[in-house]
Amino acid sequence: MRPSASTGHRDTALVLGGGNALGAYHAGAYEVLHARGIRAGWVVGASMGAVTAAIIVGNAPEDRVPKLRQFWQEAMLHTGPSVTGLLKPRQIYNGMHALLTLLWGRPGIFRHRYPGLWSALPWVPNDNAMFDNAPLLKTLERLVDFDRLNGGDTRLTVACVDVTTGEEVYFDTACETVRPEHILASTAILPAFPPVEIDGRMLCDIGYTNNLPLDPVFANEPERDLLCIALDLFSLQAPRPGSLDAVLERANDLIFASAARRAVAGLTREYGLRQQLNPDGPTATLLHLAYQAGADQLSAKSFDFSPSSIRDRWDDGSRDMMRGADWLAGDMPTGQRFVYSSP
Repeated sequence: MRPSASTGHRDTALVLGGGNALGAYHAGAYEVLHARGIRAGWVVGASMGAVTAAIIVGNAPEDRVPKLRQFWQEAMLHTGPSVTGLLKPRQIYNGMHALLTLLWGRPGIFRHRYPGLWSALPWVPNDNAMFDNAPLLKTLERLVDFDRLNGGDTRLTVACVDVTTGEEVYFDTACETVRPEHILASTAILPAFPPVEIDGRMLCDIGYTNNLPLDPVFANEPERDLLCIALDLFSLQAPRPGSLDAVLERANDLIFASAARRAVAGLTREYGLRQQLNPDGPTATLLHLAYQAGADQLSAKSFDFSPSSIRDRWDDGSRDMMRGADWLAGDMPTGQRFVYSSP
């Protein structure tokens, strides 16, 4: 990795979690990083975070934000006028768009497959997924220059999990060629999308086990100071649920957000020991931002591609990253080898 001009003489890594339609949050946050001149030398992505990472790494710096805008503009499900202001109408609006996505799919991302869900019936042949995400391959080939992705000065790591063993699998441009199929495997959340076979292994989305894959960045002690910016699409913090849908949303968030909490707790313990052994060693700073869904978002929010929700998530990512960038530009704590902030 190379140091970022705006973050001093330290390496900068960007970790992007998964969340399907919630991924517009990543794009808004990255737009602020780009505007502030914060350049990551290493980008790690899972699921939709892997798609975002591929678009970032696989394009020239001046083309990255326009390509992210193009991806989300094409992903939007355009219907009637956007609904804003009133909570209940907005919830209905969002819910209808999520339902339409499940009924029609999203061109360029996924489509229905046969027999798919019908395979649950006893007289229908077996299948292992409800949708087919193969259309994403052509979208990646249009929006990503894979020669640049594999030969540029920014490192990319794509996170997956082995379906049969449960082992986490990482594809890294530092040691191998990353192809569109690797990104597809990272987005294959079971049972929505089918696992992808690569080199004899059946791979799928890492979301259920490690949706915010910090492990590659912190696997080894850094040689010099490290800044890691981690963007999570699910939050552990939320109001008390007051409806069945809110309970379902809370359960979904807890599943996908809990691994990050355990990872941060482990890093705190690890660097506490390093502090005792070598107080003057390289420091690690972790800025952890999480998308906080509004009251209008439902349990099916990951399939809500409505224009209003996509724009709101983009704006939320921008707002949170501006706050995070301001924190980075301020006075950092001294004398600590591990600094964690979740503003």
